[in-house]
Amino acid sequence: MTDQGPVLTVTGAAREKALWFRSRDPNAEQLALWLEVTGVSGGAYEYNMYLQLLDRATPEDAVQHHDDLPVVVPAGSIDALRGATLDRSGDLETGGILLDNPNRPPSASPAVGSKPPMDLSGDVPQRVLQVLERQINPSIASHGGRAELVAVEDDTAYLRLSGGCQGCGMASVTLNQGIEVALREAVPEIAKVVDVTDHAAGTNPYFETAKK
Repeated sequence: MTDQGPVLTVTGAAREKALWFRSRDPNAEQLALWLEVTGVSGGAYEYNMYLQLLDRATPEDAVQHHDDLPVVVPAGSIDALRGATLDRSGDLETGGILLDNPNRPPSASPAVGSKPPMDLSGDVPQRVLQVLERQINPSIASHGGRAELVAVEDDTAYLRLSGGCQGCGMASVTLNQGIEVALREAVPEIAKVVDVTDHAAGTNPYFETAKK
């Protein structure tokens, strides 16, 4: 495993938050924070962030060490994430990890993880459901998660995350950086996405030894 130098800047606040998540796992010292590009929506990258065993990294992946926190960027995501910054919003327990990425997908090349065209006719809830089923859930299913539509009120979609996303410390990142971006792009009537999941009742496989 080769340390390829810093791809990301990780602020002290973001590191503190990730370590706080990781401390819940009995095998915490073996886990790294992984960040990868999962697709493209609206001219911007979509992301997934999760905790997984450090020893799953390959020599082609970028591995950074921020004191006691390893951060892994899979090889296919390195160019898309180079120069990005991970920071934290809010306080340690209630805040989320935010990604500021200056990079944009090349407009002339095929989109990473591009999806087949969707039929977005019909009322707003039906169109939101189509985006979830055709675009969002296939992406987060690779890490055991699923997003379900609870309700649409005015310009707000209310979602419940289940599977690997329920109780996941990275759920706010998945929601804000991926799901909300995709829904707002595909269904312009939606301006806000609210997570109504009871995360306290969930279990998160990423805080256990990763299973693949």
